[in-house]
Amino acid sequence: MSNFSIQPPLSNVQEELLKLFSADIPESHLAELKSMIARFLLDKARDKADAVWNEKEYSDEKLKQILDKE
Repeated sequence: MSNFSIQPPLSNVQEELLKLFSADIPESHLAELKSMIARFLLDKARDKADAVWNEKEYSDEKLKQILDKE
């Protein structure tokens, strides 16, 4: 009996990265690409944090109160 594993299809991000990785790029370009991806993900995380901050109506004073409790 064979042990088969069904893999889901690749996401659109995976497909695009595979296309990029099929090209041989210099290490300096790879480092720049990693930095760009990191900045992109950081920006998205900050946007989400800002949205939560606004949704919960936080302020610097409220944050200070929360931190003082601990």
